[in-house]
Amino acid sequence: MSTSTVISKHHLKGLYVLTAILMVGYGAIFSLLAEIRDTFGFSATGIGFIGAAAFISGFIAQLGLSRYADLGYGNLMMKAGLLFCIVATAWMVLADSLPGWIGSRAVFGFGAGIVRPAIRRLVVIGDPASAGHSLGVITAYETAGFLIGPTIAAFVNTWFGLSETFVVLTILLVIVFPVVLGVSVPAAKTPPSKAIVLELMKSPAMQSCLAMGAAFWITIGVFEVIWAIFLSDLGATQIFIGLSMSLFGLPMIFISPRAGSLAQNRGPLNIAILSVGVAIACMFSYGFIDSIWVICIPLCIHAIADAFTMPATQFAVAMASGEDAIASGQGLFGATGMLVAAMTASAGGWLYDLSGASGLWWISASAMIVLMLIAWWRGVDLRQHPTQ
Repeated sequence: MSTSTVISKHHLKGLYVLTAILMVGYGAIFSLLAEIRDTFGFSATGIGFIGAAAFISGFIAQLGLSRYADLGYGNLMMKAGLLFCIVATAWMVLADSLPGWIGSRAVFGFGAGIVRPAIRRLVVIGDPASAGHSLGVITAYETAGFLIGPTIAAFVNTWFGLSETFVVLTILLVIVFPVVLGVSVPAAKTPPSKAIVLELMKSPAMQSCLAMGAAFWITIGVFEVIWAIFLSDLGATQIFIGLSMSLFGLPMIFISPRAGSLAQNRGPLNIAILSVGVAIACMFSYGFIDSIWVICIPLCIHAIADAFTMPATQFAVAMASGEDAIASGQGLFGATGMLVAAMTASAGGWLYDLSGASGLWWISASAMIVLMLIAWWRGVDLRQHPTQ
């Protein structure tokens, strides 16, 4: 990564805000899954399908369309993706059946899956020497959105109702839409081929990235469909559930930018191995803690660990992809994460119904251990400090 593209601070901050608003949507829906289950009488397995729908559609969008951001269509992707998200949240206002919720969730996941690789390409090539820090800033804004989302959802749902929550989300997305009108995402100097995904997948460094991402997204998939239900079954109120996710997100806002710089200076795989290891220990602990107050302790530790994992893995992908395939690499990485999360979400609800919380958390943590061993084995280049 050797060139630099000028982007105004105004536009850059606008993209950060856009990223945050998208995550407000994710966080709000995430925290309301137990409410959706109770309101419409869905099973945990049905809730799992709702969560999986967003991941599957996100997988399709990122795997199939990300390379077009490298080809110069990044601005079009941002516009189209944001329109999909607006349609999705408006649909959620009216959804009253399982197919309706699955469909609207899928449209939201597809839209977000189009937007995010284009944003990451622009941010990374804007200042290659500080790419790790920039990716950490994106993580901070994403987390801020995810932190605010459950809180907004909890209070709007409590005071006004479920449908009104999604009216608010639709309005927020409409307000932020003008941000994408004045942003251009430059094409790669050497545009990637149609087979770029296969080429990247053959790289040992990218294989390590994908294993790291899979380990991280197992957590996301399980949390997406089970966390609200898990806490609700332990006796937590809707407001407690929303605030617990705010607690989870808070450390990331302050830590992620510095964590991204640390990953760039010390080697992203070195940082990720340690942070995912801490997350695995926390996952095991959720299986035997039955107090909603005590569980906040490992939850906070887990949040700090993820604040290092997210920018470290994203910077590792930037290293493994090269400048001309930044969006393609981020899309492949994101698509893999979405696929793993979809599988985890689908199986998570079923496992929770079958074996309870302990079985679900412990099986998930064990799978993460295997994946991180693979990441360490294939990621020799990612243990090294990147050359500037």
